[in-house]
Amino acid sequence: MIRSELIQKIADENPHLYQRDVERIVNTIFNEITDAMANGNRVELRGFGAFSVKKRDARTGRNPRTGESVYVEEKHVPFFKTGKLLRDRLNGK
Repeated sequence: MIRSELIQKIADENPHLYQRDVERIVNTIFNEITDAMANGNRVELRGFGAFSVKKRDARTGRNPRTGESVYVEEKHVPFFKTGKLLRDRLNGK
């Protein structure tokens, strides 16, 4: 499901809301999650999962095409850990 499909589904299930309002709500939620993660915070949605940021240390990598060693800088990457309810639902429990 992509963002526009999510917005359309929420708008269809809530006919009392205008689509532009639903779009604003969805965008606000995603922006708040993104902003929190950009500040190094963890975002937990009970039953769904938790978004966090993991730090990857600098290292020496290898260019697969040439075999040459290359320096890879330290970086921060997003990480998602599923919640128990989501995990159980995916596994049919």
